[in-house]
Amino acid sequence: MKDLSRVVIIGGGITGCSIAYHLTEMGWKDVVLLDKGELTSGATFHAAGLVGQLRASVNITKMLKYSIELYSRLEKETGQHTGWSEVGGLRIASSKDRVEELRRSAAMAKTFGLPMELISPKEACDLFPVMEKKGMVGAAFLPTDGQIDPSGVTYALAKGARDRGATIYTETRVTGITLKNGSVYEVLTEKGKIKTEIVVNAAGIWAPEIGRMVGVSIPIVPMEHQYLITKPIEGVRKGMPNMRDPDLLVYFREEVGGLIMGGYEHNPIPWALDGIPRDFTKTLLKSNYEHFEPLSALAMKRVPCIGEAEIITLLNGPEAFTSDGDFVMGEASEVKNFFVAAGFCAHGIAAGGGVGKMMAEWIIEGKPSLDLWRLDIRRLGAHHGSQKFVLERSIEVYAHHYSMSWPYEEMLSARPLRISPLYQRLKKMRAVFGEKSGWERPNWFAPNGVAPKEKLGWGLPNWFEHVRKEHETVRTKAGVIDQSSFGKIEIKGQGALSFLQKITSNQMDKPMGSITYTQMLNEKGGIECDLTVSRIGEEHFYLVTGTAFIKHDFSWIQKHLPKDSPISATDVTSSKACITLCGPQSRNILKQLTKDDVSNEGFPYMTCKQIFIGYGPALALRITYVGELGWELHVPVEYALYVYDALLEIGKSFGLTHVGYRSIESLRLEKGYRYWSGDISPEHTPFEAGLDFCVKLDKGDFIGREALLTRKEKGMSRRLCCLTIHSSPLMPIGKEAILDGDKVVGLITSGGFGYTVNKPIAYGYLPMAYSEPGTRLQIKVAAKRYEATVEKEPLYDPENLKVRG
Repeated sequence: MKDLSRVVIIGGGITGCSIAYHLTEMGWKDVVLLDKGELTSGATFHAAGLVGQLRASVNITKMLKYSIELYSRLEKETGQHTGWSEVGGLRIASSKDRVEELRRSAAMAKTFGLPMELISPKEACDLFPVMEKKGMVGAAFLPTDGQIDPSGVTYALAKGARDRGATIYTETRVTGITLKNGSVYEVLTEKGKIKTEIVVNAAGIWAPEIGRMVGVSIPIVPMEHQYLITKPIEGVRKGMPNMRDPDLLVYFREEVGGLIMGGYEHNPIPWALDGIPRDFTKTLLKSNYEHFEPLSALAMKRVPCIGEAEIITLLNGPEAFTSDGDFVMGEASEVKNFFVAAGFCAHGIAAGGGVGKMMAEWIIEGKPSLDLWRLDIRRLGAHHGSQKFVLERSIEVYAHHYSMSWPYEEMLSARPLRISPLYQRLKKMRAVFGEKSGWERPNWFAPNGVAPKEKLGWGLPNWFEHVRKEHETVRTKAGVIDQSSFGKIEIKGQGALSFLQKITSNQMDKPMGSITYTQMLNEKGGIECDLTVSRIGEEHFYLVTGTAFIKHDFSWIQKHLPKDSPISATDVTSSKACITLCGPQSRNILKQLTKDDVSNEGFPYMTCKQIFIGYGPALALRITYVGELGWELHVPVEYALYVYDALLEIGKSFGLTHVGYRSIESLRLEKGYRYWSGDISPEHTPFEAGLDFCVKLDKGDFIGREALLTRKEKGMSRRLCCLTIHSSPLMPIGKEAILDGDKVVGLITSGGFGYTVNKPIAYGYLPMAYSEPGTRLQIKVAAKRYEATVEKEPLYDPENLKVRG
């Protein structure tokens, strides 16, 4: 066995073989793949083989579209049978709500470049003739979906990788991984050691076990998943599409004249919580007919002949489900050059080709060609290392697999978890909480007589008018917002200023007490981080970022810290509460509580200083994300309740009200403030995003500067634009199509309703030819077309008089 390799991939399922295939395709030959059994001996060999493409994310959809592109040519390229068949995918609606979901899905699919069409129940039965039309309300058909032999395609990928130089060792169990200087160094196996620069954990349900070898938590729970295989059935013909009826929780596909039928029950069974048995290789679990019986009854409603069919087997195999229903991909922040690609939540075969390509790019080029933040392992917080948390969330994810996907829906399990010092107070004030990265955050506040609960459904949400009142109070009086979940990082030590100059696009060399809004860019000029930096000492800086991005941003900073540097970077999120006071009356309230000068002259916009609010110390940042006069008050957690109560008591006479995150979204849209992972991302430069003012090309060298100079010279091809929609109250939520006639010219990155301007607002990237204010376009919201106009932004207070007053 080789004792040296540039990269070692652990796991010989479709994911590991696809990564090896794509690494060698990109020119790397020194690739080793290890599996403790034979290839496909994990979840791959018992997968049902359905290949669908449409997901709620355009980039994940693109990744799955690439899988189909690859599968359609792989057999010819390698000579290895794959069983690929483009039979199409049929989705049934057995309820009116599901018809609406299909209608929206079809509109989104076309926006993403997929030819999904709504069809009638009769047309659906013509495509799948053994299906019962009774109870069917509608259907949608995507002709480019298909099915494949999971083992065949995996062996084809392995052959392609071998043909280009990869080495594959089966029956080779990994027993450990050693580290050196915080990076992977050696992979230990029962057959010897392999020194390596890079390890890729593609071990499926064994991925958490491999992760523990290097101290990386991977939130995966194996779930029992069953499907039955029948003998040939009269009326079942080759080439019938894959069929899913999510209202009845079941799916079907043709298999040698018979059917495969499975589903996603609401009471899933987790497996191997105390560890996977050592001898569990190419092995199935015992069939559980009693547990499968309710699904069988539902299946017979849609396909009655399944009740009379002769059953070959009821197959039960464990599938890896994650704590948020998304894949786990990318480089772990805890260990350099330790990559993960696992947790595919029953989409492993559909995703396999695209995941391999993205991971190969991630490994070789430092980032994938698509922004995959939603799947990035750095999205996961410390609580994802708790098996109890992961178990409860994974059960919810599995049980929800075929449930309706409503706008603004929240996870319900394992809550509350991370709570601010104000949580109980806010709960008494009838806060309706949402959850972000484990944090409980107030979405809105229910007035007396209104149930403090969000009702899921289509159309305007039940909180629409209550949020309007919160919004209006911030614009006319004052609001208090608990933003303790903000990510907070301190950077200090000799050289901290120079370091920040190097990794940010804006000018950091400003007087003490200055606040700077800036981005951190990658080498291509894309926006990796979006945050504020307060200079609280000569070589001491306080950074604030979004709730969900702290681990991502902190790992980006750590990755670029010079070796043996006296500079320290510390995540101080949990030590500070953040209470935001905003609105025209906020200064008058603050003046009653502090002897410190909070006048405009004594405390200008975009500055910070330590003040006392009554007895309590606070780092006060005069900054806003709502477009009004205001302060973020960063308070040690033990003082937070005192400061909050003091603000409320004094604020009564000034009309102070509680405000939640639904209002923040409306307020920031009117002001044109960007949101990372939506409006801006590693795929967008500051110039395209309208953040030119954050780029100081003359300050000296910084990461991404050369790329920005090149972009500036060539000129931009697109720009983030603000549009208003000509309609009655409407809530665009993102990913809707922006149209010029029948041509899709852009996608909405974020949207909502602006209560001050009294219009629906949408942001999206448009080609420069469409970016001029006054340009008339159309936007498809909830599958309906509305007229829209490109606006000069911001819509509210364009001269910044409110925030500077």
